Amino acid sequence: MDAGAYGSFGRYVFGAGTLGQAIKRSIEALRYHSTYDKLSVTTVAGEVRYSYASSLAGTKEYAAVASAAAGELLSLFRAYLPEGWRPLRIELDIETPHQAALFEDVFQCPVLFNAPAVTIVAERRHLMAASKRAAQPIVTLEDVARDRPGGAPRSLLGVAVEQIRTQVLAGDVAIEDIARSIDTSVRTLQRELHGAGTDFRRLTTAVRVQRATELLRHTSGSVTHISAELGYSSPANFARAFRKATGLGPREFRAMKQRGG
Repeated sequence: MDAGAYGSFGRYVFGAGTLGQAIKRSIEALRYHSTYDKLSVTTVAGEVRYSYASSLAGTKEYAAVASAAAGELLSLFRAYLPEGWRPLRIELDIETPHQAALFEDVFQCPVLFNAPAVTIVAERRHLMAASKRAAQPIVTLEDVARDRPGGAPRSLLGVAVEQIRTQVLAGDVAIEDIARSIDTSVRTLQRELHGAGTDFRRLTTAVRVQRATELLRHTSGSVTHISAELGYSSPANFARAFRKATGLGPREFRAMKQRGG
């Protein structure tokens, strides 16, 4: 019962700097993880209510699903709050069981039943709590969307793009490594890319610029940090390539997106 184990969805959510940001990310990204379920957050006075509405509610054996969901929601709080922290209460959208006290023993807090959704209720001030987890590679909402089930790319161009993206995330891109990873020669790869109307350099730049827009949009990292993250030799080279591709400098792009442009 750890939401952090859910692939890129979990890495994206738990990569947030504060609990409040992590909750916001989970709500934003759920559509790429689960089609019919819903997450929401509300604040009332000094409390925050983090809720999960499952499409399975009311079905046979749903009580187990609801309990597991509560554990997964709790895992988010526990990644940011001190050891031994307990919620104010937990609300479950199931009928009151015969052994209701067992739920309070498991969750170590009051548990209410017949609620509209599975809900963790905590003190609102905890939303500002910082992550306790060690720094991890940056994961963006676009990463979560790309990982949604739908099959691997079928064309050589699509495969090459995904291999370049993987190497960009690792900080170093080489055409020899890309060709080797898809079991072809450099010459064949170059010929195929040319036939698709591009070449390795332009493709790598496009992938880097796309990643840069994601990082500028979704993180607060400096331009220098993003430049290094993407493997550019200097922030100036990064800014030059970004402006050529988008018509804006990295700082201008970030400022525009923050204004809602």
